[in-house]
Amino acid sequence: MSEPVVRLGAVSAGYRTGSGERRVLAGVDLELRRGEMIALLGANGSGKTTMLRVIAGTIRPSGGTVELFGRPIGTWSRVEIARSVAVSPQSLELPAGFRVSEVVAMGRTPHRGGWFGWEPDDQRAVADALRDADAESLADRPVTELSAGERQRVLIALALAQEPELLLMDEPTTHLDVAHAASLLSSLSRLQQVRGVTVVVVVHDLVLAAMWAPRVVVLDNGRVAADGAPDDVLGPEVVRSAYGIAVESLVTARGRRILVPRLP
Repeated sequence: MSEPVVRLGAVSAGYRTGSGERRVLAGVDLELRRGEMIALLGANGSGKTTMLRVIAGTIRPSGGTVELFGRPIGTWSRVEIARSVAVSPQSLELPAGFRVSEVVAMGRTPHRGGWFGWEPDDQRAVADALRDADAESLADRPVTELSAGERQRVLIALALAQEPELLLMDEPTTHLDVAHAASLLSSLSRLQQVRGVTVVVVVHDLVLAAMWAPRVVVLDNGRVAADGAPDDVLGPEVVRSAYGIAVESLVTARGRRILVPRLP
């Protein structure tokens, strides 16, 4: 079996406050391997974004160990991480005065020695990123003219332009309609097949997660409550504990089990 892309060992992490630290993750053990597609689930405040930040090296854990491609993350420079790991955040202010293609091209910065010397590989990477994010039609648009959903697609293209080995996406389907959300997840599956990239996606929609991801990780109060194939681990009890809501289990025409909220 190949070396894990990411290995978290008993990781605890949080944020400093006036009275100390507000702990968010508590003793998390997790391994991610090359080419996996993982949906990261959990209620607001369960630690999903914090986990992505720990993996990306932007938050130093208060306890435990973090390894990236077999090396302690503390031995990586920020440029080294940026060449291998791309992060698509929930939101990012796009720089005014640029066209979409120019903003997406900024994702090539870690691979270049400076702002000059544009190479054919850079042009190809930007074109591929725009295509895979379903943003080709936006390439010549000023970023100030984008809708919320269009901005989200540009953020995804910006991350893809890095050509990462590990892609961390924080709620990328936010502001996307059903068609674009499905298209995005299909594109991520294609990336995994073609490039072997490892993809971790924070998803709030349990149905989308179960239908798309071969593996789901559910966080509950900063701990891993479930980890495995959706049909095996994403049960009503886990969802009730993690989200505080009862759900019903349904079976699709193709035999897939999905969970839907049980309304009062």
